Amino acid sequence: MHLTFALSAGVILLLASSAARAAESTTRPAATQPSSVLAFSVEDNAGKQVDLAQYKGKVLLIVNTASKCGFTPQYEGLETIYNKYKDKGFTILAFPANEFGHQEPGTNAEIREFCSTKFHVTFDLFAKMVVKGDGQSPLYQFLTSKESDPKFAGDIKWNFTKFLVSRDGQVVGRFEPKTKPEDPALTNALEEQFNQK
Repeated sequence: MHLTFALSAGVILLLASSAARAAESTTRPAATQPSSVLAFSVEDNAGKQVDLAQYKGKVLLIVNTASKCGFTPQYEGLETIYNKYKDKGFTILAFPANEFGHQEPGTNAEIREFCSTKFHVTFDLFAKMVVKGDGQSPLYQFLTSKESDPKFAGDIKWNFTKFLVSRDGQVVGRFEPKTKPEDPALTNALEEQFNQK
């Protein structure tokens, strides 16, 4: 009888514990989805973690880049607009990616050397990142998902896709690879952001 009572008490305790855990899981707040580009942390080209919140107050252009692409000369245009507008609170975040024709096969160090010697890049260069498909980075999931970015969602089609981001981290424009950095469509959109209070 004592054994039966002990077993019954054990079952009751186990059931109570399970119920408490279930109640706790339903009352615990769900993980909040990032609401801006500034919510992410990424690795820079030298391997250091960078909190994108440090860019709050700046207008950003996020670009997936490659060193062996027909669009690679756009690095020159990117550097040009960076130098033209950086004093207005503008910067470029370049994310090398190898998903399109394997056109970015190099290491982070090789990419950095290529960008600095060939195009004299001085804007922010990050570590290679997966921007489409298996292993897609959380930042690019945010940029391309209909849930987080309904207006500008859609898979990255090729290297040098450009996302324009407002001072508070919201995506306000998307430009496909054929749009050069110095294209008026892009620079006019940039200037509109500089005029926003």
